[in-house]
Amino acid sequence: MNKKERFLNALRGEETDRISVFCANQTATYEQMKALDAFWPEAHFKAGVMARLAAGAHSLLGFDAVRVPFCQTIESEALGCTLKDGGTDGVPSISVHPFSINDAPPDLAGFVDKGRIRTVAKALSILKEEIGEEVAVLGGIVGPFSIATNLLGLMDLMMAAAMEPEKLTPWLEAGRKAGELYGKELIAAGADGIVIEDMMSSMDMISPQIYHDISGPAMKMLVSDLGDIPTILHICGKVNPLIEDMIDTGVSAFSVDTNVNVADIQSKIAASGRSVAVVGGIDAVNTLFYAKGPEPVKAEGEKSLRAGYDLLAPSCSIPPATPLEKLKAMVEIAVELPLR
Repeated sequence: MNKKERFLNALRGEETDRISVFCANQTATYEQMKALDAFWPEAHFKAGVMARLAAGAHSLLGFDAVRVPFCQTIESEALGCTLKDGGTDGVPSISVHPFSINDAPPDLAGFVDKGRIRTVAKALSILKEEIGEEVAVLGGIVGPFSIATNLLGLMDLMMAAAMEPEKLTPWLEAGRKAGELYGKELIAAGADGIVIEDMMSSMDMISPQIYHDISGPAMKMLVSDLGDIPTILHICGKVNPLIEDMIDTGVSAFSVDTNVNVADIQSKIAASGRSVAVVGGIDAVNTLFYAKGPEPVKAEGEKSLRAGYDLLAPSCSIPPATPLEKLKAMVEIAVELPLR
């Protein structure tokens, strides 16, 4: 089977010829930029350059899926947040959170025509046209709770979550609607799946109760809004206490950190009666970036696959200085190991 078939079958829990390998988060590296003549910051703002750099996950790394964009600021920029330029070395981030909890949330009229919504959709359509028969093409969006955090700032959001959670309702609704509109633009452009990064729902940031009461229900509504397309939910950190609520969101897969208990996650998925793929297994920082050479990548990949991961992937965004040989080693170990 080709890469696209392998990836989509793996997400559905169906038969594959080998373990599928991809990255749910940003995939660009400096070596890819040089090889493809596609550099930041242009690749954040120009559709053609964005598509050319994203395609490197297929042509240079051998991954089964490619994705756009490379940052987590698309919806928030279109909703009025000010960006901090990442320059040639990094990704844009939010520099100004323009709203307070007692303000009216931003109007979503004309949302898809603002910021870089159309730019990312165009980049995805280029990828779909050029390589979409061979490799899966994914669009990346941000979860409602994380969008609300970008709009309000972490302190205001956390205080409201703890003391006046009802005040967060319109902000989560704005985040949910923004994710729905943006996600549907990417689906219309040809996305085979949608990655939903919800970094602020990490256990490093919030409690399981806040996820259960506030973040999880908003995510469930967003997933329902997006329809039948495969969805991959990424939350950093040790998400084991959230797993039942994450299952309830209806996503197709979890992209998780390497500090999770994979056996516990798989046990909870089995008990739910749902099919949810578990994605990850390679520490993006300690193994891909800091470890010397490809062998530690292969060793961790083998250990993770035997532990219960369904698809092999970095635990988070690929550090852009990661050497290509270490990323290629993920595919090499997937080819070498027999299917479970």
